[in-house]
Amino acid sequence: MLPKSVPPAEPQPQTLNTKTTLTSFFTSLLQPRFSPQNPRTWILFTVLFIQILLLCNLRSFPSPSIPPPLPAAADTKRTTNTTGHHSYRTVYHSGSGKVFVYNLPDTFNQQIILNCDNLNPWSSRCDALSNDGFGRAATSLAGILPEDLLPAWHWTDQFVTEIIFHNRLINHKCRVMEPESATAFYIPFYAGLAVGKYLWFNSTAEERDRHCDMMLQWIQDQPFFKRSNGWDHFITMGRITWDFRRSKDRDWGSSCIYKPGIRNVTRLLIERNPWDYFDVGVPYPTGFHPRSKSDVTRWQSFVRERQRHALFCFAGAPRRAFRDDFRAILLSQCRDSGESCRAVNCTGTRCSNGTSAILETFLDSDFCLQPRGDSFTRRSIFDCMVAGSIPVFFWRRTAYLQYEWFLPGEPESYSVFIDRNAVKNGTLTVKNVLERFTKEEVRRMREKVIEYIPRLVYANTKQGLEGVNDAFDVAIEGVFKRIKEQEQPQFHKWK
Repeated sequence: MLPKSVPPAEPQPQTLNTKTTLTSFFTSLLQPRFSPQNPRTWILFTVLFIQILLLCNLRSFPSPSIPPPLPAAADTKRTTNTTGHHSYRTVYHSGSGKVFVYNLPDTFNQQIILNCDNLNPWSSRCDALSNDGFGRAATSLAGILPEDLLPAWHWTDQFVTEIIFHNRLINHKCRVMEPESATAFYIPFYAGLAVGKYLWFNSTAEERDRHCDMMLQWIQDQPFFKRSNGWDHFITMGRITWDFRRSKDRDWGSSCIYKPGIRNVTRLLIERNPWDYFDVGVPYPTGFHPRSKSDVTRWQSFVRERQRHALFCFAGAPRRAFRDDFRAILLSQCRDSGESCRAVNCTGTRCSNGTSAILETFLDSDFCLQPRGDSFTRRSIFDCMVAGSIPVFFWRRTAYLQYEWFLPGEPESYSVFIDRNAVKNGTLTVKNVLERFTKEEVRRMREKVIEYIPRLVYANTKQGLEGVNDAFDVAIEGVFKRIKEQEQPQFHKWK
């Protein structure tokens, strides 16, 4: 029985007549609306065309591959968090990517920190590794800094990026607890801290490689490492790259980077090998660790308004063991420049992890000289720039070929480059070069330095700074980007 609203069926001839009548009716009704002269016709056709185009493109997108599930044993390992900072049931989402943090055995991170008394052949490292790697509060800077910013300053060691990155990643908004959904995989191995005690005296090659060998044995058993051969994995190695590139047993350092298992892993280091794609240079930790965006803007205003009385400065120690030591030449030129230059002699360990004299000198100078250190880079670059002083470089590998993700793309916009050979042979003096810059040019360069301060510091918050990307954020975004680039078919990979 049909519903009351539906009329009973008509005889067949009448139905044909009715259809013909209805067709004529709708044709007469719609024809004027869909004529080529009616603009609504073109709008409708345009919308339909766009929808058809989108549907066709969607069909061409590759379907995500489903990785093999972790074995039950690995799932069991992931149910506990040794650091205790985060619930494993929470899942974050991010447009840039998602990161999975391996739950490495404590031998590779937490136990190293617990043995802080034995990480250095000369003294304890416990103070340096305290406060989540930031070190002791820099209370002696009182009177030099604005009082409200003093709690944001610490005596931070230059070799603690492994701790800083690990602590931030376990609280990262893009961290996922299920590896199936991860874009990138972080290996929280404290490689630099582990090898530090074996870099001097008569340690064997086996001792210097022991922790790295154990870590590689562990990570190469993980299914997601096997799936990609390490291409979507990254690690923080808190020393310079040369500490991990031993070619012969009798040479310096560990051979960790040369081992097959780490060949395809992206490595975040405070100094990179410019010719190794997998090395990424990240800023040395400084003493400034802002707790909020307001800390950053307050500090930027402070260094911008600071009255600077010296044209340039140099903080460092001569290398008397080297013939024609370039640092000694710079110290000599600084002394000869009178009040135009301020110097801090860092002979011995008096400048270790920074001193109030260094910060005060940088704050008081327009330019700061940055020759190479024991290697091509030095922490002083970042101490100088955080203080709003303009760096002067003598080797391009000191910064320009190191920290592309963190510094402006135009070197002349924030720094000065001087030919060191011209300084050595007396053709140029540093003072004469720097005096040529006008006040307006100096102001513009300083403003660029101040603009980039947030990208050079590591924030002292578990979740980062709201609305501001610090050095950690820039590094992680860069890792996500390069891993996505490596996934493209045209990207050449090797096994």
